[in-house]
Amino acid sequence: MGAALTLDRSFFDRDVLVVARDLLGRVVRHETPDGVVAVRLTEVEAYAGEADPGSHAFRGPTPRTRVMFGPPGHAYVYFSYGMHWCMNLVCGPEGTASAVLLRAGEVVDGLDLARSRRVAARRDVDLARGPARLTRALGVDRAQDGVDVCSGGALSVLPGEPAGDDDVVWGPRVGVAGAGAPTPWRVSLVNDPTVSAYRVGGRRSPARGHRGADES
Repeated sequence: MGAALTLDRSFFDRDVLVVARDLLGRVVRHETPDGVVAVRLTEVEAYAGEADPGSHAFRGPTPRTRVMFGPPGHAYVYFSYGMHWCMNLVCGPEGTASAVLLRAGEVVDGLDLARSRRVAARRDVDLARGPARLTRALGVDRAQDGVDVCSGGALSVLPGEPAGDDDVVWGPRVGVAGAGAPTPWRVSLVNDPTVSAYRVGGRRSPARGHRGADES
């Protein structure tokens, strides 16, 4: 996959809410030794770094979050609940630590491979319906943390078909309690069957970062 076919770094070097909105309809593609899986994004969430109590980066840089403080257009992959991987795309100017959590999507390439990775899914619309399901379908784990998605490498974000304004809806983020809970920074495609179910935030402090419900 050539670098010219990926989204340019300037796409990610913008405000996190703008990037989140514009990611709908774009395609995340991951090539592994097993083959290629590509997912059209249908739901994402914005996190605004040190200005956002719901962000992992709220308390500043740590070894875990250093990727978020780096240049835009890189993947931030973290382990959640001790069992699930979740993937974010870093955006905004270097040092701001804003990122977009990829919550759900539709498998548009490599359907058989995605099914083999998600044997518990009863329907194809569930293959990448939720942040951990999405990474599992794509074959993403810690090895992709920090990867440059703009370089035309194995993990990339392709232009796809951007969503029109009438096709998107904003709402509260999933699984974020406290100060970050009311923030309507989750954006998804209207009535798309792959969008994950909404769940209210739990007891966990928002300063500890986004949780990513619906991960199983």
